[in-house]
Amino acid sequence: MKYTYGKIWLINIPVMMSILVEQLINITDALFLGHVGQTELGASALGGIWFLAIYMTGFGFSLGMQSVIARGNGAGDRDAAANAFVQGAIVLTALAAACIALSKFVSPPLLKAIVKSDAVYGAVTAYLDWRLWGIAFTFPFLAIRAFLVGITATRPLTVAAMIALAVNIAGNTLLIFGFGMGIAGAAIASSLAEMSALLFLLRRVSALPREVRRTIRLRFDPAVLRTVTRVSRWSMVHSFIGVAPWFLFFLAIEHTGERNLAVANILRSVSTLFFVLVNSFATTAGSLAGNLAGKGCSRDIIPLCRRTASLGYAIGIPLVAAALLLHRTIVGCYTADGGLVLLSRAPYAVMLANYLFALPSYIATNAVIGTGATSTAFRFQITTIVSYLAYLWLLHRAEASLPLFWTAEYLYVILLLIQSCLYLRRHCV
Repeated sequence: MKYTYGKIWLINIPVMMSILVEQLINITDALFLGHVGQTELGASALGGIWFLAIYMTGFGFSLGMQSVIARGNGAGDRDAAANAFVQGAIVLTALAAACIALSKFVSPPLLKAIVKSDAVYGAVTAYLDWRLWGIAFTFPFLAIRAFLVGITATRPLTVAAMIALAVNIAGNTLLIFGFGMGIAGAAIASSLAEMSALLFLLRRVSALPREVRRTIRLRFDPAVLRTVTRVSRWSMVHSFIGVAPWFLFFLAIEHTGERNLAVANILRSVSTLFFVLVNSFATTAGSLAGNLAGKGCSRDIIPLCRRTASLGYAIGIPLVAAALLLHRTIVGCYTADGGLVLLSRAPYAVMLANYLFALPSYIATNAVIGTGATSTAFRFQITTIVSYLAYLWLLHRAEASLPLFWTAEYLYVILLLIQSCLYLRRHCV
């Protein structure tokens, strides 16, 4: 069985829009806070990465859950796919409550110990006090997203993304500038946006065709729950540790000064647009790889990855080129400080060029996850993270410049790509 370029693209568009929800929220926060103050802009980077590390725990679990759903759907067993969704949704809801409670307790003392600037610390905690509540909405959203992507019924995800963006922009405008709430207003607006997207998806699931709805029965099934958890636990840890070093990355930059941290947050915000492209194609590849594995067509997975990467390059490379040419305009949207715009020029170019390596890397890794080999992908992640952290430590000791700090991302994705490709060549031929 082969998925054509057109089929891959039609499935990918809504997936891309659903991933765009969280990233557009981060981008919007940065755009608004850049006009509030340099400290708030830098603090939203640390707060955003802290939140993202927690979010990726749920996202990772949803990837494993999606793999189980996709294989059931590929085998023509709708009941198995729906049951995996229900059990996964139960776990993600419980996990959301646990993450909020733990983070509320752990975040303040831990951040106090590791953040150098008192001003940045105060802004980060003000942001997280409200932002963490968004987990209560994003984790159930991820469960529904995994089900829709797994059964390739992805169209509602596009509308959900648009609703979240509209609510976040309106909320930021009203709360930051209308009520003068600053960074706390951005966090509240973000959580409201996630709640709106979840409410829309809940309504759309209730409007699915009857033959799909009747398979979704709210019941506790220990056997299926164990299967979903066994597959998902590795992708959950895999996703968390993939983002956790990002926090150390920004923490190392924070120790070089608030201006560098502000520039790094601008770069992170711009890079999230390309992160959306990379992860949407990777998520689509993972879902379709799961369906191929369920149909017994594993030898078609490598050609699927090649076609998906080709599409990603066709869409992404022109955008990278345009972003390079429009550097001053794009960075100027975040800040009116000409010094920050100038300081960002070199690391901006280094950050954008990483798209060429990140795209095939994440596609290959998600294909490995899609086949159900989540523990293998986790082992790949561990070896990559160790190398990444060692390199980051060397950069910190050498007091490296911002462009050199960003080369750590190249090391990360290239090592992950090599390991994932070797695995697929051994097991999917």
